Amino acid sequence: MVTTEVAEKRVPTSFSLMQRELKQFTHHIALERGLAENTVSSYTIDLTRFIEFLEQKSVSSFANVQTAHILEFLTMLADMGLGTSSRTRYLYSIRSLYKFLSSVQLSPTNPSELVDLPKPQRLLPEVLSYPQIAKILDQPDITRADGLRNKALLEVLYACGLRASEACGLQQRDILWEAEVIRVFGKGSKERIIPIGKTALQWISEYRRLARSLWVKENTDSADALFLNQRGTPLSRMSVWNIVHDSALQAGIDEVHPHMFRHSFATHLLEGGANLRAVQEMLGHADIATTQIYTHIDREYIKEVHTSFHPRA
Repeated sequence: MVTTEVAEKRVPTSFSLMQRELKQFTHHIALERGLAENTVSSYTIDLTRFIEFLEQKSVSSFANVQTAHILEFLTMLADMGLGTSSRTRYLYSIRSLYKFLSSVQLSPTNPSELVDLPKPQRLLPEVLSYPQIAKILDQPDITRADGLRNKALLEVLYACGLRASEACGLQQRDILWEAEVIRVFGKGSKERIIPIGKTALQWISEYRRLARSLWVKENTDSADALFLNQRGTPLSRMSVWNIVHDSALQAGIDEVHPHMFRHSFATHLLEGGANLRAVQEMLGHADIATTQIYTHIDREYIKEVHTSFHPRA
């Protein structure tokens, strides 16, 4: 007869059972798959923490884990301050474990299948204040032909929130003068109509009359392109980048690129009370969620104002 004491020693606890299964998994990835020692060590560390979490939840084995357990584990990691990449690594470790357990029939289901990877944190776009934009717009030397073109280009970028590639692709026929709008072909050649305003139109008119007319080569494929270089060909995206960057440096502002004009265009509209859907249309975003990031910037601005001026902030 087996004594009670011996019998208790032979019955594995939930913790020791999962540890044994983890050992089988690490042997598999080290010996059969030939993964590096550091990789095996990382899997072991991640899954040991997962086991400790499961033990606290009184889960008997990996076969009894539910999707909700994995979601709660990832939430716990986030609460502990782990970033997106670290939590993604943990989920990859769990998925790899269950792929192995399923292959050796130690788990009838894979609860990690329904868990999405943590979404990477979206960094807020860099935005210029209106005084900074105004200072940059004042930099081109409008007594020169190229300076006049640069002035018109900068005004259009800010007035319409264009991508650099969209500005390069503008044709003269895309300017609808009386309606004060321009026609833009964005990603996927999707057409959109954007208000442009009198100021930008005025500078386009001056540029066309005094500068563009000096460079245009009639009867060529680029004859209708709006923004030309001195060789009579359309500006490249790198040229647009250089014009924005150099104008900003002249204004005493470092590290400015064309997309910051687009970010600033959207943010300044929303700060002024523009409708989010209207801004989405002007930017050409297929999904309004992409536009909503600018509302976060607006909220950051509001918090900054509160902190700066509220007497008890």
